[in-house]
Amino acid sequence: METKIDKQCMEKVRRSYGFSNGIEIEAEGSRGGICLVWKEDIKVTLRSFSKNHIDVMVKEENTNVEWRFIGFYGSPYINCKNDSWTLLRKLGEDQSHPWQVKENFNEIMYTFEKVGGTPRDERKIEAFQETLEDCQLEDIGYSGVWFTWERGNFAETNIKERLERGVVNENWKSLFPTAVFTIYPSKNIYVGNSQFKFEAWWTTEESLEEEIKASWESTIGTILEKLEKLQENLKESAGSIKKEREGLKRKLTKELEMLMAKKRDDDTIAKIIKTKVDLNMEIDRDEIY
Repeated sequence: METKIDKQCMEKVRRSYGFSNGIEIEAEGSRGGICLVWKEDIKVTLRSFSKNHIDVMVKEENTNVEWRFIGFYGSPYINCKNDSWTLLRKLGEDQSHPWQVKENFNEIMYTFEKVGGTPRDERKIEAFQETLEDCQLEDIGYSGVWFTWERGNFAETNIKERLERGVVNENWKSLFPTAVFTIYPSKNIYVGNSQFKFEAWWTTEESLEEEIKASWESTIGTILEKLEKLQENLKESAGSIKKEREGLKRKLTKELEMLMAKKRDDDTIAKIIKTKVDLNMEIDRDEIY
């Protein structure tokens, strides 16, 4: 998984999503760097890197097949676009392996991949298309949300673009003929621990004080026994709350996916904003941990 990310979040992302290994390219100034993370059953060998790419060889467990992966971040600035395509062409000189390039190219391939705002300069689109052709790369197809970038909170100012995609060469396509590029709305995942710990987010629950009081008053025995029972009750209560919240986040995420796929009008945009706010509030609760 490759992504543009703030360095401070790297360790958190690895833990949350169960990735034990990673390569990180440090940020320049205030902008996030690039990171690539993977799980233990995958062998990854670094070939090269820059502020805009990570190039590796990938070998999965119990298979002899090795293929090339590049996490790529194209410049969002018009005057730097050519530098991005020059880099991609340079990387594409080696066609000896099945090859996938994935993530944010910061450019569209066709005019219909942008809705709203000023039409994209067709020369810029053609430059991107020509670069992919020179590298013998083609779009792998997609599932999930079509537009991967959006700005504007009103129908008349709303702009949407498809800036992220996965592209592959013919050898990679033959190796994974049914693969598609999937976009998932981001969310945080809490990975727990069986050892009891009083978690900070419990203090944000209005029911906490009553939970502690009820448990303490209803338990007969020594202070140690009352504390042990309190731990059990708090963990049980926290488990129920987290289960309810995860269900709510899944529900909000699904709603957001459906709304993002709809044609924009003021009512739809208002619903998108509200759903994003509700989802962010749930994610912010996880951030407290």
